[in-house]
Amino acid sequence: MQERPNRRKRAVNLSIDADLLAEAREAGTNLSALLEEALARDLQERRSEKWRQENRKAIQSHNRFIRKHGLLSDDWRKF
Repeated sequence: MQERPNRRKRAVNLSIDADLLAEAREAGTNLSALLEEALARDLQERRSEKWRQENRKAIQSHNRFIRKHGLLSDDWRKF
């Protein structure tokens, strides 16, 4: 995952399973970093899915065009 530039941080309160917390602390897990990574990954997946849904019709139209007419580069491809 890409390293995120230093940004303003804000303290938050979370409730998590006590056993998981104990194990994570014992393992030396940086909970803040882990949560930031998980949130960034989750939000990127959501943005990607939203983009796919918003552009679904255009992508389908483009795919139909290619099935009907082929790729515009077909005359120049060597493979």
